[in-house]
Amino acid sequence: MLDTLTFALILVPCLIVAIVFHEVAHGWTALALGDTTARDKGRLSLNPIKHVDPVGTLLVPGALALLGGPIFGWAKPVPVIAKELRNPRFGMMAVAAAGPGTNIVLSLLGAVGFGIVAGLAITWGVAMPDWLVTAFSMFIVINAFLALFNLLPIPPFDGSHIVGGLLPRSWAAHWQRLQALGMLVFLVLIAATWAFPDAGWIEKTVYPPVQWLSGVFYSLADSIARFIA
Repeated sequence: MLDTLTFALILVPCLIVAIVFHEVAHGWTALALGDTTARDKGRLSLNPIKHVDPVGTLLVPGALALLGGPIFGWAKPVPVIAKELRNPRFGMMAVAAAGPGTNIVLSLLGAVGFGIVAGLAITWGVAMPDWLVTAFSMFIVINAFLALFNLLPIPPFDGSHIVGGLLPRSWAAHWQRLQALGMLVFLVLIAATWAFPDAGWIEKTVYPPVQWLSGVFYSLADSIARFIA
């Protein structure tokens, strides 16, 4: 078992990588589709300082993890101006999807790395240290969670922008107005999670697909390890 400090030292870098790459993916996709705002504001950097929100990226997820709550967080949103995109309707969908898509790719890379290291450990007749097993596992789960959690069709999550692009234009206008209430909805979601812990809303809605997706990546890692060994 890992002590609390070791767990935190593993958790924080995993969260930072997952969230920073998520945000940078939004910015690069927007740039590719015509909006230079993120580039102009220096948000295409992998430097965590430019993206990390001290509360949303570190304090909240760290506290949730230590207290046994559902782990989620946020970074400083990358600025995107829809009207600057060559095709605003399609562009906002693509920009929104880029973040979760990047997290899925990171989970995949984590699984490949896990499999390679585990396979080499078996070949060399040594055991992987607990902290390294935890790091790989946490990296896979955190990225899978962020991908699926952000795909929820609730403002201000990426899923809400994807839904907005799929709706008929007459409905999309009403949906867009709901985006202004996004942070309120988010805060209510957090409050409800703490006020009614036994309800298990996040566990019942997000965790099952996260467990399934993580299981797919764990199976991939196991297959790679067996192949190498």
